[in-house]
Formats: sequence, structure tokens, C-alpha cells
Amino acid sequence: MAEGMAQAPGRPRLVIWGASGHALVVADIVRLDDRYDVVGFLDSLSPGRKGQPFAGKTVLGGQEQLAALRRQGVDSLIVAVGDCQARLSLAALAQAAGFSLAVAVHPAAIVARDVGIGAGTVVAAGCAINPGTRIGANVIVNTGAIVDHECVVEDGVHLGPGVHLAGRVSIGRGTWLGIGTTVSDKVRIGAGSVVGAGSLVLRDIPDGVVAYGVPARTVRKNDLCGAEQ
Repeated sequence: MAEGMAQAPGRPRLVIWGASGHALVVADIVRLDDRYDVVGFLDSLSPGRKGQPFAGKTVLGGQEQLAALRRQGVDSLIVAVGDCQARLSLAALAQAAGFSLAVAVHPAAIVARDVGIGAGTVVAAGCAINPGTRIGANVIVNTGAIVDHECVVEDGVHLGPGVHLAGRVSIGRGTWLGIGTTVSDKVRIGAGSVVGAGSLVLRDIPDGVVAYGVPARTVRKNDLCGAEQ
């Protein structure tokens, strides 16, 4: 068994795919939740980091470690990568390799009892998610974000720190909302779009664009929409 992979009795083992700042946050949430034993981290972008310490564990390698981890009985994985398209791609690879995607909800987050949260999603400290809302798979609801009643947040969305969604907002697959963005009630933001930090969104935003401002306006096409990053 690899270094750093001793199992705490009675808890499933989990590997975190990602080894940067967001992975630090995810690892902390997982440990506070205390349902999984973190065995280590994967970093596909920096092969030279294999064996290096990170967040109290070890970087085990990259994608090539997936099969070995499954043989060693590691069943659960969570992707801790901020980029929306990359997170969706890595999650799909993990599921194809036989891993179950874990959900990580910080104990200081407030989540209404009827809220649905998809596999692989992270809800950080200080968030509030109100009744009637659906949060998709592999979503990041980052520190202090507020999601009001009856919102729909599709798979792979990243709601940056301090984002505020009013009631009945819809956010399309793989869209990124920058830190401090506010979205008015019943607004729809399309799939694969980017909304700049501090924006005020009062009207619908289409798929695959970059928008920002107060109020937010579409400024160009998002050339990275749908691309692996």
C-alpha cells in the first residue's frame, strides 16, 4: 500500500484529484465532515510532484494511479479543480474507472432539507442554500455564496466566493460566476459562460459568452467553452 494510505477503521477511503489551493479547501471540508479517510492527492499536470507532501498527505501521481487505487480498495473520489470544463472531464474519467464521486459540505454551511445536491459537489463554509433548489453534479458553491429559493444550478458550475443568487435563478452547465457576482430573481445564465467578478446580472445571459459589469453585458464569445483545459 502506498505511503500515507493507512485506513481509519470503519470509514471509506477517498482520493482527491487536484493538489492546489482549491484542493486545500476541499480536503479541509472532507476532514471536518469526518465521513471519509483521505488517502492522498492526484496531480495530472505536474508529474514531478509525485511523492511530495501536500495538505498532510502525499501526491500519489496522476491519472495513471486510478486503476491501482481501485485495486487497493479506494472507492471514492472528489475532483478539486476550479476550472469547470476540466472538473467535468476529470469526474467522467473517475467514474469510468469505477469511482463513486463524493459530496463535500462544510459543517458551517446551511443547506435546506429539501435541496438536492449532485455527486462530486463541494459546498464551502458560510454558504446558504435555500428550499426548492437543485444543485447539480461537480458544482462548486464557494465560500460565503448564497443560493436562494427554487434555483437550478446545473452540473459543473462554479459559484465564486460571495456570489448571491436571488430566487428562481437558473445557471447552465459549466458556467463560472466570479467572486461577488449578484444575479437578480428569475434570471437565466446559459451554459459554458463566464460572468466577471463583481457583476450585477439583471437580464438573461446566453450560452457560451463572457459577460461582466454593473449591470452585466455580454462582451464576447467564450472561446474556451466546451474545450478541455
